[in-house]
Amino acid sequence: MVKSTSPLTGGQRNTLMAVVAYILFFVPLLTGDAKKDAFVKYHTKQGLVLFLLVVLLNVVNRIMPFDFWWTINWILSLGTLVLLIIGISNATTGKQQPLPLIGKFSDRFKF
Repeated sequence: MVKSTSPLTGGQRNTLMAVVAYILFFVPLLTGDAKKDAFVKYHTKQGLVLFLLVVLLNVVNRIMPFDFWWTINWILSLGTLVLLIIGISNATTGKQQPLPLIGKFSDRFKF
């Protein structure tokens, strides 16, 4: 017997969109959830800062010599993965806690 699935409630949808914001920050912006809900907006901004960090690391990765940069890049990439996990954990538990080291920069974005 197959159970029918019910649509997501408001709180579940907000949590889902907050988690999605860390993986694809633009999805809550496109759906309008970032403007309607302060919780989703907060995590969308955090996800945007994390995305910009990853882009910056990739740009620097292309510029720096391979021998010097390989170890540092590996450590920083692991750090961004840890920040991603922290952000998703905060979103699923309903916390609006900034990401360590980079979370304070999200206040600069207005949308």
